Amino acid sequence: MSRESSRFGARSGRWLAWTRASRSSPSTASSGAQRPSERRLRRSASRLRRAPSAPETRPYDRVVHRLLDEPGAEGERLRSLNEEIESCRRCPRLVAWREAVATLKRASFAGEAYWARPVPSFGDPAARVLIVGLAPAAHGGNRTGRIFTGDRSGDFLFGSLHRCGIASGPTSVHRDDGLRVRDVYVTAVVRCAPPGNRPSPGERDNCVPYLTRELELLPSLRSILALGSFAWDGILRAVGASGHVIGRPRPRFSHGGEARVGPYALLGSFHPSQQNTFTGKLTPEMLDSVVRRAFERAG
Repeated sequence: MSRESSRFGARSGRWLAWTRASRSSPSTASSGAQRPSERRLRRSASRLRRAPSAPETRPYDRVVHRLLDEPGAEGERLRSLNEEIESCRRCPRLVAWREAVATLKRASFAGEAYWARPVPSFGDPAARVLIVGLAPAAHGGNRTGRIFTGDRSGDFLFGSLHRCGIASGPTSVHRDDGLRVRDVYVTAVVRCAPPGNRPSPGERDNCVPYLTRELELLPSLRSILALGSFAWDGILRAVGASGHVIGRPRPRFSHGGEARVGPYALLGSFHPSQQNTFTGKLTPEMLDSVVRRAFERAG
């Protein structure tokens, strides 16, 4: 038996639930380029024997984002919603994947305890602008417990927010790093890290009601910035579920695109993924411009 086979054979009991769920959702498990760690997980599928158990220790339990600790009914309701989100186990494939990643880990984070739960939203309860991403990254938000935190996509986004005077710092390292934002709330359509960064339609639909409730709990909200086409589509679904009419033809995503959806100005930007930022498809100047325009539309 090879060294790699021994390694995964020893860990075989931890991956069965993810494998079964992946087989039931082939379109999402197999689409897109696979990273080496994902390929290894798939090659080891035949050796899996037991479903994974939930991690025994949760070192960040009951830690809430600083701004949501501040007095006010909006903050309290958003905090309660975040706690509900953190306990969600609606999607078996995502539950198994987020916990499997927390066990395998990336070598550079081997000594860290991963969050390995749905990642709550973050920001100012009095926000006029909502920023929406796709889902947490496996070794970013799924590790740190805060959306757009602990990876280069997060640093690219918060770097822009810092340059625009909205975030207290240019990087987002961990949920307890003291980072503060004003007048903005940051969330995602899907709250668990998905395999290959590709949630299934059913997983999206399970999470959209949380996004709908966030819209209802942000009374000052006027403008929404969707990072990528998946976030754009998720926002249209959430706004429609809130009872607002989405115009026809249905607004289409584009970088810098803008539409009026219900009471909100909806703007689009390419997602700050490494695929976009390393290739120059999205530059800091491009993101800064859309962020500033989102705040202009908020009045």
